Amino acid sequence: MFATILISKTLKNCGQRSTKWGVVMPHHLPHVYTSLLKQPIMGYWELLAPVIGLVCVGSGWSSAYDKKARMQLIGTRALHWAAFLLVMNMILLPSVQTVLNANATGIAVLMLLALGTFTAGVHILSWQICLLGIIMALCVPVAAWIEASALIVALISIAALAIGVVLWWHWHENRAKKT
Repeated sequence: MFATILISKTLKNCGQRSTKWGVVMPHHLPHVYTSLLKQPIMGYWELLAPVIGLVCVGSGWSSAYDKKARMQLIGTRALHWAAFLLVMNMILLPSVQTVLNANATGIAVLMLLALGTFTAGVHILSWQICLLGIIMALCVPVAAWIEASALIVALISIAALAIGVVLWWHWHENRAKKT
């Protein structure tokens, strides 16, 4: 559903800024899946790469003035993302999986996706796509830190939730006394 909404927005807006930022949000979901089940979720990445490719085509569409330029844009983006999908799938080869565990595989694929997004932005001269790639690349160490310190993150989250409940209860009690 997310991909359908994003693609339709891309085609309607022809690459306006609102479309590009929708891609940033969902890339943390596979890290949660990988951390819990200890296996990479490649189908998600294989879906996200073409979606970002479509966003790139939509972003560069307005600068492609004739049919030849548009066909070249589509062709170069298709080859670009096909190459990155090939490398992403090579990470899943049994000989590579003996070296990488599930967490390392997920992080490696996110790095490849970030690199692919940044270089796609460079090719179509879109600073927004480049920035999206940089943001995704900066999420790699954050994701690695979260995976390495999941217990600390869970304890901090539980403590913040407990403090929030106590503050809400105190506020609710004070409000009940005033009325």
